[in-house]
Amino acid sequence: MKKIIAVVGMPGSGKSEAVKIFEEQGFKRIYFGEPVFERMKKEGLEINENNEKMIRENMREEGGMGVMAKLSISKIESLLKVGDVVIESMYSWEEYKILKEKYGDKFKVLLIYASPSTRYTRLGKREERSLTSEESEKRDYAQIEHLNTGGPIAMADFTIVNEGSLEELKEKVEKIINKINSRRYI
Repeated sequence: MKKIIAVVGMPGSGKSEAVKIFEEQGFKRIYFGEPVFERMKKEGLEINENNEKMIRENMREEGGMGVMAKLSISKIESLLKVGDVVIESMYSWEEYKILKEKYGDKFKVLLIYASPSTRYTRLGKREERSLTSEESEKRDYAQIEHLNTGGPIAMADFTIVNEGSLEELKEKVEKIINKINSRRYI
């Protein structure tokens, strides 16, 4: 049975790093932000944070909070033909419900958790899009209040606490992948 794993967590928790580890282990990646970039290109907009936010909000206003999942299902279907799938940037409860209804037990969620202080330190050290602690906290509140991120986090099938090194994260993610591949996750 092919599997679909969505990696969730708050900004700076290590989601993108975890997704890379899944890819290294043969999972096919789908990025829920891709429809936003596709629309920006179609509309001839410069790729920047302000335009990205504007388009993302417009798309959610037009298609609801589950729009990214709806727009990604055909790509998920294509990728499932060649392997297991890992989803990056699934945020909302509505996206979760769409995927859970469509895929049932084939769909699982992995939460990457790190404390706010750890995450804010990481976000402040990023080369691209670095944030101050105040900006990081503001972003957290916005995601919780406006993106309905609590639902997918609460429904996670697996949780990794990521307070340490990248090597430690890799070891933990590989353990989850082994568990998933051995079918002990159902």
